[in-house]
Formats: sequence, structure tokens, C-alpha cells
Amino acid sequence: MTEHLVQLGYLGAAGLFILSLMWMSRVETARRGVRAAELGMLLAVVGTLIRHEIVNYELIALAFLVGSAIGVPLAYLMPMTAIPQRTAISHAFGALATGLIGTAEYYRLAAGGVASGSVIVIALMFEMALGFLTFTASLMAFGKLQELMPTRPITFRGQRIVNLGIFLATIVLGAVIAAMPDNISLFPAFAALSLMFGFLLIVPIGGADMPTVIALLNAYAGLAASAMGFALGNKLLVITGALDGSSGFILAVIMCKAMNRSFVNVLFGGFGQIQQSGGTQEKRSVRASAPDEAALTLDGVQTLVVIPGYGMAVAQAQHKIHDLFQQMTGRGISVKFAIHPVAGRMPGHMNVLLAEANIPYDNLVEMEDINPEMPTVDVALVVGANDVVNPAARDDPKSVIAGMPIIEADRARSVMVVKRGMSPGFAGIDNELYYLDKTQMLFGDAKEFVGAMVKELNSDAA
Repeated sequence: MTEHLVQLGYLGAAGLFILSLMWMSRVETARRGVRAAELGMLLAVVGTLIRHEIVNYELIALAFLVGSAIGVPLAYLMPMTAIPQRTAISHAFGALATGLIGTAEYYRLAAGGVASGSVIVIALMFEMALGFLTFTASLMAFGKLQELMPTRPITFRGQRIVNLGIFLATIVLGAVIAAMPDNISLFPAFAALSLMFGFLLIVPIGGADMPTVIALLNAYAGLAASAMGFALGNKLLVITGALDGSSGFILAVIMCKAMNRSFVNVLFGGFGQIQQSGGTQEKRSVRASAPDEAALTLDGVQTLVVIPGYGMAVAQAQHKIHDLFQQMTGRGISVKFAIHPVAGRMPGHMNVLLAEANIPYDNLVEMEDINPEMPTVDVALVVGANDVVNPAARDDPKSVIAGMPIIEADRARSVMVVKRGMSPGFAGIDNELYYLDKTQMLFGDAKEFVGAMVKELNSDAA
């Protein structure tokens, strides 16, 4: 009877996880999706505790308290601007747990005399390789996103050959262990190679590719969980891992399409290095404006499109953007927010920040929908975005970002760009948008500059 109830609980949990993915794909039902996932996880944990013989509930309670002591502060204290880093470190924790569970199961099976070439051991090798490499890869992604290490690609001569060699060595060693599972002396080398490969996988990847990398790591963690479920005979783990893995890969494909790149480009392209010119470049001038001049430009417009980017996140300017939104809509001006799929450090980064600032979701418009409207827009206000509005992607077939879909800010009647300086974006190239006659460069911290603009508009209104 108990086993039937547990299986029903697992079935209910699987259904809730599927529904949660469906509901979280829409802003209107996202909160419901989170609640469904929470309930599904509760059913899964309770079912597991009931089904399996628990050696020590005190240790489980201790682990629960330790995990809560880490997770609760992460959730409440980490700012919304750091959501990509939090996601990366969460992947690291989950992947490490997967790898350690696989390790414990392998040693248990080896001690019990598991058969050579067992399918379960093969699944465990696959699961541990993915778990350990995802752990170190996620730590490296966290370090780059948190700027604890250089965000640019770190490369060296023969790097691809080294990576390929470690990858093949990991596969061969895993196959040998599966063939001789009782030879546990080989396992530490297998685990070390997996950990090393994860480190080397992320080091040569630049910050511009972090959205895709996070999606890929999510997929790896899901596949590792699915393999672990197969090894442990847990159907729920197989289902949830497959959901996680497939959704991660789908998201990665979407991100690659948004950047006009392939998985191979992302993993081995070294995107994000400053491009060196083979000669002396002519210095070009830009038109810089003060907050009062920018406010004067906005004072007479009928349509405004705000294009946010990572610079807005760094400056934490989303609340000042909300103040500007309130000021402009209060005057009867149409204000929309154009969202590029890879703006920021992860998919949906800008959506999360604008939602935190209470920007109505109806005012957020995707790239494909806003571009046809851009020629009729009075002002395009770019806040901390760079490569995603660079016309070179559309006009220069020799550019490193050629073919990358962009928000066509340059087609608006007037352009204003809030930026700290003239440094290039993660693609490492100049942005032709800055040198157009109709572009005003608003140099300074986005939070302070937009706040000054709002103050000027308020004084004009008074």
C-alpha cells in the first residue's frame, strides 16, 4: 500500500514539474509555476524518505538546516542584478550533489561485487562525469560573472588539443572503470579529469557568451540527474532530469540563434576578446549631452523606446528608469521597452530587473516586434546596451558579430545612449551607433544620469 502511495506521489510530482515549466513560460502564470515546482519537490522528497530505509534522520535534519542557512541568505540578500551569478552557483551546488551521490553509489556497488560492464555502472560513469564537470564549469561561470576572475576569454597555445585530450582520457578511463568496476583505484583519476575538463571548458569563453553557457550548464546538470535516476532506479529523477536537460538545450539553441552563433562557436570561439586593428585608427568625435539637454530632447517627443542592457544592471538603474517611465507616461507619451534575447548575463535578465522596478509587462516588447516600429520612434534611449544595438551586425559582413540579430536603434529619429565611456562591448569592437549625427552620448553612471534627467523633467513640468 505504501509503495503505491509513493508511486502516486512521484507521478503527481512529475506532473507538477511539467506544469511548472509550462506556467513559467508566461509572466502571467510564472508565480503559479514556481508554486507548482515547490509542491512537486516536496512530494518527491517525502516520497523518497518514505520509500527508502533512512539510516539517520538526524543527519538529514542537519543537512536541511545547513542547506537552508546557505540558500535563504542567497535568495534574500543577493541583489536582483546578481541573478546570473546566483543561478551559476546553484548549478554548481546541484552538480556537486549529483557527483557525490554517484560516487557513493559507485563505491557501494563496487564493494558488493557488481558485474563487469553493468549498465548501471556505465550510467553512473556518465552521470559523475557530467556532474563533476558541471560543478567546476559553474564555479568558473560564477567567478566570471562576479568578476572574481577576468571576464575575457583566457586562451593558450594548443588549448583545444589539451581540452580534447582530457575529454577523451575521461571517456576512456570511465569505460575502463565500467569494465572493471571493482578496481576503485582508477576512480580518483576519473573524477579529477572530469573536474579539470569543466574548468578548462569555461576558461576560454568570454562574458558575451555567458547567457548561452548558463543554459548549457543547466542542460548538463539535468542530464546528470536523469542518468543518476536511471542508475538508482528512480523514475522521477529520470523525468525531471530529462525536463531540465531538454529545456536547457532548447534555451541554449534560442540564445545561439539570437547571437547568430553555433555551440562550437560558443565553446571554442573565444568570443569576447578586444579586436586589434592592424593600423592607426582615426579618432572620431561623438556628440555628448548633459542631463538638461537630454531632458529637453525628451520633452517634446510622442514615442520613446528604452533599450536596456547589462550596464543598467551594473548601475542598478532600473528604479530610476521606472521614474522616467512614470514621468513620460504621465505626459501621455508612449513608452516601450525593447528586450534583446541576450541582453544582460542570462536569458530574461532585463525582464527580471524591470519587473522588480514595477515596469508593466505589457510595455516590454521583444526584438522581432519592436524593429518594424523603430523608424516611427521619436527617441531610442539605450541604457547600458552595446553589441545588441550595433549596426555593424547588420551592415558589415566582415564584423565579428555579422548576422547577429540586433535591436535597430539606429533607425529611430533620434538616439540617446547612456554609457560610462567609449569602451567596446564584449564583442570588443566599436559601435557605429555612437558616431551617428542623430546620436547623443550621455556619459556617466546610468542611475545618476537618468535620475538627473527625471529631475530636469520634473522641474520643467513644474
